[in-house]
This record gives sequence, C-alpha cells and structure tokens, in this order.
Amino acid sequence: MSPATRQLAFINAAHSFTHYSLLILPTAVLAMTMAGGQFGDNYELILPLATGGFVLYGLLSLPQGWLAARYGRHHLMTAFFLGAGLSMVATGLAATPLQLGLALGATGAFAAIYHPIGTALLVDVAGDKPGRAIGMNGVFGNIGVAMAPMVTAFVAFRWGWQYAFVLPGVACVACGLFWMREPVFDVSRTRSSRPFPPIPPHLVRRAVVVLLMVAAVSGLVFNAFTLLLPKLMQERLAGDADLLPLAGVAATVATLCGAVTQLTVGRFIDRTTLRQMFLPMAVVLVPALAALAFVDGWMAVPVAGVVAAVLFGQVTVNETMTARYISPQVRTRMYSIRFFVGFLGSAVSAPMIAALYGSTGSQTACLTVLAGFAVVTLACAWFFPNRREELNPELWEQAASPRPVPVAAE
Repeated sequence: MSPATRQLAFINAAHSFTHYSLLILPTAVLAMTMAGGQFGDNYELILPLATGGFVLYGLLSLPQGWLAARYGRHHLMTAFFLGAGLSMVATGLAATPLQLGLALGATGAFAAIYHPIGTALLVDVAGDKPGRAIGMNGVFGNIGVAMAPMVTAFVAFRWGWQYAFVLPGVACVACGLFWMREPVFDVSRTRSSRPFPPIPPHLVRRAVVVLLMVAAVSGLVFNAFTLLLPKLMQERLAGDADLLPLAGVAATVATLCGAVTQLTVGRFIDRTTLRQMFLPMAVVLVPALAALAFVDGWMAVPVAGVVAAVLFGQVTVNETMTARYISPQVRTRMYSIRFFVGFLGSAVSAPMIAALYGSTGSQTACLTVLAGFAVVTLACAWFFPNRREELNPELWEQAASPRPVPVAAE
C-alpha cells in the first residue's frame, strides 16, 4: 500500500468515526428512556444533552486552521483519534446527566478537528482532481452515519446502551495508535507544479457567499434529519420499544442510499460544473422532505432514502466548491470557517427537534420546517456560478484578463 493510499485510508476511517460518534445518542436514547431507565423516560429531555457537543463541534472547528499552522495537521489528527475515542468511552461510563452531557461535549470538541483538518489533508493527498476522493470520503462518512443507528440499536438492545458508546470508543483509540506510527505525508508528491488559476475575484466572492449560506442551512437540515431518523422510523414502522433493532435497521437502510449518491457524484464531479450537479439535487430535496413529513408505514423508508441521497450528495458538491475556488494557501482556513458556520447550524438542530417534538408529539412539524429551510438551499444552488473554466483551469486566465475596450474609428 502506497503512502498516499494509507493516508486516504486513515482519513476515511476518521470521517466514519466522526459521524458515528455524534450519532450514537439519537438511537441510544431510545434505550435510555425505556420505563425505569437510568435517565428517566422523557425523550425530549435527554436528546438536548447532545447540544453541548454539537456547539463545540461547530465552535472549535474555527481555530483548526491556526492550530494546524502551529502544531501540524498530523498531530491534530492524532488528538482527534485518541480524544474522540476516550470521550466515547467516558460517555458510556457516565452515571449522571451532568457526566453524560460533559462526555458528549468532549466528544464534539475532539470531533471538531476532523472536517477542517481531514478534508484539507484529503484534497492535498488526492492531487489535481479531488472529486472522486471527496466522493469516496463522503461514502465513509455516510457509512458512519448509517451504521450508528443500526449498530447502536443492536448493541443497546443486547448488552445495554453503555456498550454502544464504549465499543466504538475503543476502536477509535486503536486506530489512533496506528496513525501515530504513520509518517507525515509529503503532499508535494501529489500536487501539480501548475499554480492555482487566477479566478476573477467577483466569482470567488460569489462562490464563498453561496458556500457559507449553504453551509449554515445544510448543516441544520443534515444534522436534524440524521438526529430524527431513528425516532421517525420507530414511529412510522414499529411504535414498540421491543422493536428497537427494526427501527435501527430501517434508519440504516435509508441512510445507505446516501452512499450510492456520494459515490456517483464523486465519479462525475470532476467532469461537470458544480452547479450542474448541485441544482438538480436541490430541486428534489424540497418535495422529498415535504413528502416524508406525511408518508406512513414502509413507504417512509424509500422516501427517507431519497432525502438521505440528496443531502449526502450535496456534501460532496459543497466540499468540492472549496477545492475549486479557494487556493491551497488558504484552503485549510476556509474549511475551518465553512465547517464553523455549518456546525453552528447543526447545533440548532437538536433543541429545535426537541422543542417541535415536545409541542406536537410527532415528526411531521420537524420535517415541514426542514422542507422550508431546503428552499434556501435551492436558491443558493441557482445563484452559484456555472463556469466551464472549472473543468479547464487554464481558461481562468482568459476570464481574469481585462477585456480590451473598443476604440472608435476616427
């Protein structure tokens, strides 16, 4: 296995651990709130304990660019593996709501390292055409999201919710110990000698505005959907606590649809403009979320699958936006800002779902609100530049050159 392949393997594994670690609680809470449970029986009171973790997940993504310049990205990834793993173990050992909230907060704090640092590493290791690598990396993140409800449901149902946190925590720490033995990768091996193209500043500003707006809205919609999915499947399919594993499997099946989309988008994104990939998915998302608010029974699974496919496909497009429009010198900082904005939106999702569910007693209101937010994503997709220069970077120099002013004949 080449050094680049090993780096990509660790980065992809870290992506899986990131999303898995943050999505254990939404399914574990179904076991924690059974009659006579350790933390009571109020779903809407336990789920908000994840809020601190999501807030730190967003806030602490902002300084990662500065930390990378000071301590190096390799050391920060070591801190991610060991810190997130030990925090998951601590969550499983929590005996009070305060301890549970603190441990979940620590998990979010260490998980904040991955996206700004891991994504920047990924783009550097992938070279001049990062689309396929970003798509594959998205699949691994999707696997983490998809496996969290299913594995958590089975482990919690068989051995207790505590093991649902401890076992993946131990696996994350073990991966970190192997990462520590991996030498720092020399990105000059994969980076072309061709300089980053001179993109016109007004197009860069336009792309950045869309990127940050999409980050905020998509962060809220994405996180809210993944948080409510296990409970949604339980309500629409089972409604019985003894059928918890069934709800977990249904949530996993729906989420795995996103893996197919990310792999497909990753294969095609290096051959088409970003807007041509982004706009059709944004058009589908609004009616899909609205339909999911009302469908019942097994029909909820394919509709949820469509929503998951679009949400995860958009993640690949959004990350490629930064790779195409932001120069390598400031890319890590831009990823930090992008994920900071996105995860602030994510932090709102847990209390929003808890409040809407507490007032209505169903997921219909939650999904209807998310469909409204998806309209903003559609507007952003429409406004994003659609430039053929994305596929032929050498043409950017012509676009950036001032056009000659015609001179009137004498």
